[in-house]
Amino acid sequence: MAITTEIPASPAPRKLAPAQGSTAQQPPDDITRGLFSSGRRIVRTHPLATDALLAAVLLALSTEWLAGSGFASPRSVLIQTVLIAAVVARRIWPASVFLFTSALAFGQWLLGFPLLGDAAVLVALYTVAAHQSRIRALLAAALAESGAVMAALKWDPAGTPQRSLVFLTATVVAALFAGLAAASGRQYLDWMDERARRLEVERDQQAEIAAAAERTRIARELHDIVSHSLSVVITLADAAAIVGRVDPDRGVEAMTEVSDVGRRALADMRAMLGVLRTDEPSSALAPQPGVAELGARADQVRGTGLAVDVTVVGAAFPLGAAAELTVYRIVQEALTNTLRHARARHAQVTISYADPDVQVRVTDDGRAHAGTEPGAPGHGLDGMRERVALHGGVLRAGPGPVIAGGWLVEASFRVEQVPA
Repeated sequence: MAITTEIPASPAPRKLAPAQGSTAQQPPDDITRGLFSSGRRIVRTHPLATDALLAAVLLALSTEWLAGSGFASPRSVLIQTVLIAAVVARRIWPASVFLFTSALAFGQWLLGFPLLGDAAVLVALYTVAAHQSRIRALLAAALAESGAVMAALKWDPAGTPQRSLVFLTATVVAALFAGLAAASGRQYLDWMDERARRLEVERDQQAEIAAAAERTRIARELHDIVSHSLSVVITLADAAAIVGRVDPDRGVEAMTEVSDVGRRALADMRAMLGVLRTDEPSSALAPQPGVAELGARADQVRGTGLAVDVTVVGAAFPLGAAAELTVYRIVQEALTNTLRHARARHAQVTISYADPDVQVRVTDDGRAHAGTEPGAPGHGLDGMRERVALHGGVLRAGPGPVIAGGWLVEASFRVEQVPA
């Protein structure tokens, strides 16, 4: 039997935490990404406040420019203030704010004085491109470009109509493409957030699946250990109660065997549950039972009065710990069912080796049974099927041949298919 030894993992090297307030060890890229994430979070959580701040800065610059120009008047100050104040609601009503600022700028053009506050039209165009469809963005850009042509022909802000037209067109194009880029970036970040959320959900689902599989494995092991041991203990205790009246010595032997079976079951339980404890030293974990322990298990069953023969056919070859445990548990469960349900006098266990195939066959001469009490479905056969399926094999359980009668459990699998 292959014995596996668990080696305790060496402690991971301890990482030294950087000193508080020290940013020398932080890469510049991490600092930049952190500032960008913080700024983006503030803008998204407080849109009105950030837009009000933007409008205030733009109004201050425009007012300073207007004070130094020859166009300062109560009317120009009022129009510029209203024009820039509309920026505060740009993300609530992007298209409406753009149309309002465009109409106000057209009225200003009719009145015949330029304003630096016309930059609010470019801010509104950027917002439409960033938050509306591309068709609306292109229509808004066309309207803003018409205003740029009108302003270039009337005021020549760059000195000549041609240079003014190029300059103002460049500002319109820049606002349009900045908005489109912001929309693409926002969509990408939203996709990344959604992807992270899906990965988190999938991680939780995988953890739940792994936990369910582990619970199934533990339940299967508990069933194999407890069911077999209790069946043997009950049978021996009943025998001791009957035999002890006429032969006290044999009664004592039976009760001694009951004690030994109980202690072995308790040791198996401790070994299995010890794996679940993080503070359990690896050296204290006993290896799982295998083919070599079948003889002792057969002796245990013989103590109940059931004659058990174990036969090995073919040349044995190494199976690996997982396959040996499967063989052991199948034989254990089959003999337990024979004790509990078959009322048999004899059971035959045959292990057949034909490298790389292994066949386990357990038969008895009792009545046919399903391995469970009537009306009370158990987990023994399901557990055996799960174990064999892990190795890519098949399990057959049912009445034996018509002539021989009894019950038959037969499992076949190939060791090459054992997971690494």
